[in-house]
Amino acid sequence: MTINEPFTFIDLFAGIGGFHIALHELGGKCVFASEWDSHARKTYEFNFRNISPKLFQNDLFRGDITLEENQKCIAENVDILCAGFPCQPFSQVGLKKGFSEARGTLFFEIAKIIKNKQPKAFFLENVRNLLKHDQGRTFEVIRNILKNELNYSVSFRILKASDYGLPTHRPRLYIIGFREDIAQKQEFEFPEAVPLEFTMSEVFNGNCSKDIGFTLRVGGRGSGIDDRRNWDAYEVNGEVQIITHKEAKKMMGFPESFYFPVSDVKALKQLGNSVAVNPVKMTAENILKILGLKKNFL
Repeated sequence: MTINEPFTFIDLFAGIGGFHIALHELGGKCVFASEWDSHARKTYEFNFRNISPKLFQNDLFRGDITLEENQKCIAENVDILCAGFPCQPFSQVGLKKGFSEARGTLFFEIAKIIKNKQPKAFFLENVRNLLKHDQGRTFEVIRNILKNELNYSVSFRILKASDYGLPTHRPRLYIIGFREDIAQKQEFEFPEAVPLEFTMSEVFNGNCSKDIGFTLRVGGRGSGIDDRRNWDAYEVNGEVQIITHKEAKKMMGFPESFYFPVSDVKALKQLGNSVAVNPVKMTAENILKILGLKKNFL
């Protein structure tokens, strides 16, 4: 790779493209993406067909990643494999069966792709409770497969979006790994926390009682501003205001130009399923340092 060439990445369980935004802003080229949900696919294609035209022209934006025909389209030896994979429950997983124990879960599909395509690095994201699921046995199976069966390093940490400039708590588990021949060069470090770039008052363009907003939820509405289950009602200029996708996308670090060709309810659901852009971008910068790749800001 010459210094002027972009690094490459694939975007699995792509959702609406939080990973795509973050890595594209660092100069990356998405060479394959998959997302099965039809509404999320609509939003993804609307926003990235001009940014990454060959992805769509060459039929490299696929649906169900469990299909062999879709996995065959993935290029080998890409720089970074990205996946915000669903936390599909492992049922009472053990500690010794490894690859066979993960069969039937969506993580197994990621593991199979890593095994067959040998990316230089992977960047996985999931809910923080994955660390404690089944008394830690689920994550131990995941770590064991990545490290001992696939021969990648494994670094993990729970990062909060509010520690990386965005006014939403949104704690998520990040799992970073490098192929064995690369991992020996330098130890990976997660990015240092930074101050808020803006507060919820700036999100609402008014005086909000909270500087940092709630973590977006996937389904339904809150139950009133004083209810402990509330997540979408805020006091702004002394009045209750319900969040819309316009405020939510700013909280999550999506650009103002990002458009949702779906209803507001679906847009909020899609944002609730997405990664927060800032911590992904800052973590990806540190991945590029290990890979020895130059950032080519676009």
